[in-house]
Amino acid sequence: MENTRTKQLTTLAMLAAMACLAMLINVPVIPAAPFLRYDPKDVIIVMGGFMFGPAAAFTLAAITALVEMVTISEAGVWGFLMNTLSSSAFAVSAAAVYKYKRTLFGAVIGLIAGVIVVIPVMLLWNYIVVPLFTGMPREVVAGMLVPVFLPFNAIKYGLNAAIALIIYKPIVTALTAAGLYRTSSQEGAGKVYLGVLVTAVFVVISLALIILILQGVI
Repeated sequence: MENTRTKQLTTLAMLAAMACLAMLINVPVIPAAPFLRYDPKDVIIVMGGFMFGPAAAFTLAAITALVEMVTISEAGVWGFLMNTLSSSAFAVSAAAVYKYKRTLFGAVIGLIAGVIVVIPVMLLWNYIVVPLFTGMPREVVAGMLVPVFLPFNAIKYGLNAAIALIIYKPIVTALTAAGLYRTSSQEGAGKVYLGVLVTAVFVVISLALIILILQGVI
C-alpha cells in the first residue's frame, strides 16, 4: 500500500510539473481581450483527475495556479483565484463523471460536462473579477461577456477537452509501462466527495451571485 501511495504521489508530481510547463504555452485568442490567453495546462490537470479522481484534479489545479501566480502571472491573487476556479470547474466535473463510468463514453461525457460547467461559471467570475484587476468598468466587462468571454472559454475548453481525449490513453499507457500507474487505481470515497464538494461550492456560489446580479443587488 505504501509503495502504491508513493507511486501515486510521484505520478501526481510529474503531472503537476507537466501542467506547469504547459502553462508556458500562452497564446492570445481574442484580439479584443489580449489578457485572455490560451494554454493547455488543463489537459494535464483533467488527465490527473481521470487517473486519480476529482480531489487529485483540484489539487493539481491549485498547485499549478499557485506556481503560475509566483512566476509568469501579472494578476496576482486574482489570477490564482481565476485559474483555480476555471481548472477545477472543468477538470473536477469531468473527473467526477469519469470516476463512475471509466469507459471511452464516460470520458467523452465527462469532458462535455466539464465544458458545460466551466463556461457559465467563468462568465460570472470574469464579470466579477476582471474589473478588480484590470480597472475596466464593470459595464464594459458586461458588454464583453457574450462576444468575448463566451467564445474564448468555448474555444479554450473545447480544444483542451479534445486534446485530453486524444492523448489520455497514450499517457496512461506510458505511465503504466513505467510502473507509475495502475489502471485499477481507485480513490477513496472521501477524497472523491471532497473534490466534488469543492467544485459544487464554486458552482453554488456562482449561481447565487448570478441571482444577485439579476436582481440588481450587485
